Amino acid sequence: MPRTSHWLLRGLRHVDGILLTLALLVLGISLAVVTSASGQSPVRISGHLVNIGLALAVMVLMANVPPHLLSKVGPPLYAAGVVLLVGVALFGEIRNGARRWLDLGFIAFQPSELLKLALPLMLAWYFQRNEAVLRAKHFMVGGILLLVPFLLILRQPDLGTALMLGASGFYLLFFAGLPWKVILGGATLGAASLPVVWGLMHDYQQRRVLMLLDPASDPLGAGYHIIQSTIAIGSGGLFGKGWMQGTQNQLDFIPERTTDFIYAVFGEEFGYAGAILLVGLYLAIVARGLVIAARAPTLFGRLMAATLSLNLFTYVFVNMGMVSGILPVVGVPLPLMSYGGTALVTLLLGMGILMSVATHRQLNKS
Repeated sequence: MPRTSHWLLRGLRHVDGILLTLALLVLGISLAVVTSASGQSPVRISGHLVNIGLALAVMVLMANVPPHLLSKVGPPLYAAGVVLLVGVALFGEIRNGARRWLDLGFIAFQPSELLKLALPLMLAWYFQRNEAVLRAKHFMVGGILLLVPFLLILRQPDLGTALMLGASGFYLLFFAGLPWKVILGGATLGAASLPVVWGLMHDYQQRRVLMLLDPASDPLGAGYHIIQSTIAIGSGGLFGKGWMQGTQNQLDFIPERTTDFIYAVFGEEFGYAGAILLVGLYLAIVARGLVIAARAPTLFGRLMAATLSLNLFTYVFVNMGMVSGILPVVGVPLPLMSYGGTALVTLLLGMGILMSVATHRQLNKS
């Protein structure tokens, strides 16, 4: 028993108390909202608790891995992820009209989830390795490393994950020193190519954009999600209707209410005041991550901490935006809130990397 306690204390030594406290607060809110959104389903509640426990264990484990070891994992993990994405393109399982899943017999999973961490790890390792001699060619290589998985995921099609991956890669390139003239040139080119992009989009993707402008044009079809979620959030008022008292939720009007649209349930039951609290917790997590980035003694640590922090902000902004009707519906979960094991484990794994950067400062210098 004493030996077990000793190992436990050593493991917790690298856990950042501020990040852990903030994460547990959001996870506690999540458990309450999932309980309400699922109609107090024992299966959903127990499944969510298992997912939380597993994700927290992975976070603690990752926090104990020194950053210089994490950097070495980047290239093989990235290569494996790209190979698996090619496997999805060739042999992937089709679900709901999209080829995103790879069935290995004993497990079926989405390799795109792996790239959410593999890509920033790879890019951070690459720029750390070339820190002393960074030139334009290194940013070109970084752009190619980003473009390969982006196009493979976009082809599945999975626009939401592709856009999130693109944002992650852009953040890392930006913090690595991508020149402003390149950024502005890319933005101009992107704006000019919008008509072409529109023509390449699938019909259902175009409908999602059009529904953003006028969801009432198809209230029982493509516009249903946005209409019901905005009704739920708006009806919550200042302080909400109370836990498990939301009529839109309890009467099953809100679609995907334990996953992508869980914020609609939260808004209806806890109102504007609850939304301010939740956003405040997210901003505190992002701020803590940026402080860790600013204090990191190596380029790898700075790039990873800053990128993972802004990734969280992007996921929160996109999810809340689509549920509130100001962004198209792209199937992005709300971090630490939505039900689902893969996304939660990936997110807390990234938070474990943040903790590793924060608590292994001396090891970083070696």
